Amino acid sequence: MRTLLFIAVLLIISCKQEKKYHDVVANAIPQDISDAMADILKFQQELNKEYKDPETSPLYNKDRKNFETLEFFEPDTTLRVVAKFVRTPDALPFLMATTTARKSEEVLYGVAYFEINGADLQLEVYQNPALSAQEKYREYLFLPFSDETNGYASYTGGRYIDLSIPKGDSILIDFNKAYNPYCAYNKKYSCPIVPKVNHLPIKINAGVKAFKKH
Repeated sequence: MRTLLFIAVLLIISCKQEKKYHDVVANAIPQDISDAMADILKFQQELNKEYKDPETSPLYNKDRKNFETLEFFEPDTTLRVVAKFVRTPDALPFLMATTTARKSEEVLYGVAYFEINGADLQLEVYQNPALSAQEKYREYLFLPFSDETNGYASYTGGRYIDLSIPKGDSILIDFNKAYNPYCAYNKKYSCPIVPKVNHLPIKINAGVKAFKKH
């Protein structure tokens, strides 16, 4: 969603190339549960709108023809976590593997530390140097992750979350906004593979479910 996700190459269409960066707002942490639910439902509605639109949808034409909605886990506001965010200013760029021969240059921007149901967890958060050089993507951060729902309830290859650079030392991670890489829907896309370090040893029953063709 939005997508999603990275720089177009000459012969390969990158996954999530057209993400919804304009929907990402730094430090937007609703304090009221009703506000949080409204935010989650808005995300779902906008994602469905994107997937129905032939100009923005990653779906094959035959799959989009009768498309109405993606399948989502029930919204769960307990899976909106405010994580401690530790920046890594000395990190060097590296090449992240993708689902094709393409490599995506990334930098480890920081590490998010948080707790879910008593479990202490952490995820690495990345920034793409080429994207960050563009004004509209300057604040964009990329969070790929996998969890124990992958392969049956959610997409086998893990999911992505779009983030924005926070002003302080905390960052909101809303797992209800986890979405599938475009290559989950269409083989023409090249998508970054979730690093092993970003596997969560728990079930994240939130966000977009595995895509089932109808």
